Amino acid sequence: MDSINQQQPEHNMEDLAGEQAWSKLKELAEKAESCFFLTNIKTGLPSNSRPMSPQKIDDDGTLWFLSANDSRKNADIAKDPMVQMFFQASAHSGFLDVYGIAEITEDKAIIDELWDPLLKVWFTEGKDDPRISVIKVSPTQGYYWDNKHGNAIAFVKMVAGAIIGQTFDDSIEGKLID
Repeated sequence: MDSINQQQPEHNMEDLAGEQAWSKLKELAEKAESCFFLTNIKTGLPSNSRPMSPQKIDDDGTLWFLSANDSRKNADIAKDPMVQMFFQASAHSGFLDVYGIAEITEDKAIIDELWDPLLKVWFTEGKDDPRISVIKVSPTQGYYWDNKHGNAIAFVKMVAGAIIGQTFDDSIEGKLID
């Protein structure tokens, strides 16, 4: 039996590199707004996962998070800086799996730049809370699943394919590499 990709009349695999890769990362991660942030990924034991929202994503794909310096994630990163993040922009598209190298800083200028008053929920003393740290993640590789023409066209193609019994998949996927 053929896989869906072999039945697909359209091109649906495209690896992206360099600037194109990090542009796709930024686009999908910003749509998603939050991710599952995994640490302890290389030990062979279950990883540690928690939801987090990047405060900023640079054009080169660098992701910036604020975190408590006494958190488990910070302790995990201090032992092993390799991290993984899973983003989902919508129920049907905009999926992203990113590996990266994390580093922790307590640079007040960066904290000031990333600060959002809603973060006072976690940092009760505001942006001067002594527990605030910054996690900078430099992506090393990733994989994305998206659609080519937006959710509305993808839905129409899916319905048309179901009616006539042919694969009209509007998806696109591929590796993100440096």
